[in-house]
Amino acid sequence: MIDTLAVRNYLLDLQQRIAAALQAADGNPFITDAWEREPGGRLEGDGIVRLIENGALFERGGCNFSHVRGRVLPPSATQHRPELAGAAFEAMGVSLVIHPHNPFVPTVHMNVRMFAAMPPDAEPVVWFGGGMDLTPYYGFERDAQHFHRTCRTALQPHGEDLYPRYKTWCDEYFFLKHRDEPRGIGGIFFDDHDEGGFDASFALMRAVGDAFLPAYLPIVERRQVLAYGERERDFQAYRRGRYVEFNLVFDRGTLFGLQSGGRTESILMSMPPQVKWRYDWAPEEGTQEARLYTDFLRPRDWADEQATHLWL
Repeated sequence: MIDTLAVRNYLLDLQQRIAAALQAADGNPFITDAWEREPGGRLEGDGIVRLIENGALFERGGCNFSHVRGRVLPPSATQHRPELAGAAFEAMGVSLVIHPHNPFVPTVHMNVRMFAAMPPDAEPVVWFGGGMDLTPYYGFERDAQHFHRTCRTALQPHGEDLYPRYKTWCDEYFFLKHRDEPRGIGGIFFDDHDEGGFDASFALMRAVGDAFLPAYLPIVERRQVLAYGERERDFQAYRRGRYVEFNLVFDRGTLFGLQSGGRTESILMSMPPQVKWRYDWAPEEGTQEARLYTDFLRPRDWADEQATHLWL
């Protein structure tokens, strides 16, 4: 049985819990912007944006809930499911991106979602997707290990094989092909999941959503006290450019939202507020900035590694 109301209620509660915890960490309120599409248009539905800008800790951050219905699946959704071309659809999810002020606190992304396609004269096809990934500007082994171990723990009750599969999927998905480099240190990512039926897939999605705060907040608390200057902020702005490039060129969620006529303000909420690009730049060898490339922007088995610098 497909219980879309249960999914909606869970996602609204998840958004509220995450926004409340991040608001408490920052000390400043998130604004709330509820929206609704008029019936009869290309896209119907509603959503809630929870957003902070220029907070004490978070330079820009948002946690969005959306629930939309459309008459025809956009091309980005049928790329991997060509048999569903022309089908009506329903989609709902929570998506967040947090860009902190402090360059030693990593950017983070999380998304959990349900998708249902309704082909003519056929039963609905339902699947779930989601994941979370970490994008540090200055790498700390302890943080990477904690993030990946929390992801692994969340997935273990649903199958011992899921974390290795979804970690690899994340490494491959969040990869800038034109730069030949990862966006960050990965995490987990999955899509088109319907293994075990609706109940099992919904439970997996909940496990991922519920793991976000335990995965990210300890890192925030550990790094927000570190002092930084213009050098670190300048490198942060440069690396944020990679984030923009990925989201606008490769991200399926961004493409789906724009192609389906979604709400532009909500879709582009993930963009960082300050970004820089440089021509043919590379960090000086032996610096902390260079270490991000040599030690962190490559696939590693973080969950099984032991820290070599325990004080970090």
